[in-house]
Amino acid sequence: MSEIIRCEHLRYVYNPGLPDETVALNDVNFSIQEGDFVGIIGSTGSGKSTLIGHFNGLNRPTSGRILIDGRDMWSEGEDLRSFRFLVGLVFQYPEYQLFEETCARDIAFGPRNMGLEEAEIQRRVREAADFVGLAPELLERSPFELSGGQKRRVAIAGVMAMEPRILVLDEPAAGLDPEGRDTILNQIRAYHKKTGVTVVLVSHSMEDIAKYADKVLVMHRAGVAMYDTVENIFARAPELLDLGLSVPQVTQIFLRLKQMGLDIPTDVYTMPYAVKTVLKAWNARHPDRALPLERGDGHAS
Repeated sequence: MSEIIRCEHLRYVYNPGLPDETVALNDVNFSIQEGDFVGIIGSTGSGKSTLIGHFNGLNRPTSGRILIDGRDMWSEGEDLRSFRFLVGLVFQYPEYQLFEETCARDIAFGPRNMGLEEAEIQRRVREAADFVGLAPELLERSPFELSGGQKRRVAIAGVMAMEPRILVLDEPAAGLDPEGRDTILNQIRAYHKKTGVTVVLVSHSMEDIAKYADKVLVMHRAGVAMYDTVENIFARAPELLDLGLSVPQVTQIFLRLKQMGLDIPTDVYTMPYAVKTVLKAWNARHPDRALPLERGDGHAS
């Protein structure tokens, strides 16, 4: 697996030289492999949104550099526009950026701006709409006639239709009800599994990160506090709590059981893994009444 994103001593300062100068990123170093699903978490003001704004050139490093597919977009001679096709960025509340007469035209806007043939544009529109679960009969309707969740799907489909190698999403389920939230995030996970693209998901929800991501980047005070697999990050739940972050409720339960003296692991972050962990503990103590571990399925969600 090749490296698709690398940050080297990345620093970003808002309003440099002014009284309200703010260091938003300070000496940030990490890399993401192609095909990874990385969750980014951190408290408000930790630098999450500023960081992802560097991935497609919305923000230019104050110092340090960021490499996308081995290239520095700010090097002389590089075409910044090409990076914006390589990295698809979905902002918070992307439906506010819808503007075309029909959903199909809105989804087609990006591919058309890439100069593609009309047949290829229409293929991408259909496939992207299918990825986000948008019914074909809705494509010719105005996006402004749709529900909030449907509008969100149209906006995300518009980015997917450009077929970026990196899909970056900033709180894509913000403001949706629980059902709409699960629908959007499940569709993003299915898209990742089917296409193999690199996905970077910014979320304040530890449950969402635990359920969907493979790796977690923890931001704190403009820097990287932790970066590891989901299992290893949530095994450090007490440290996450010390950083002012929450952890999944199931993790909190296992931390409490540990504090009560039970010899039990605390890297538990999904319900299926919790079930399997409890079954293992039961079987160890009651071999004569052992229960099948198939009743839990490891870390699957």
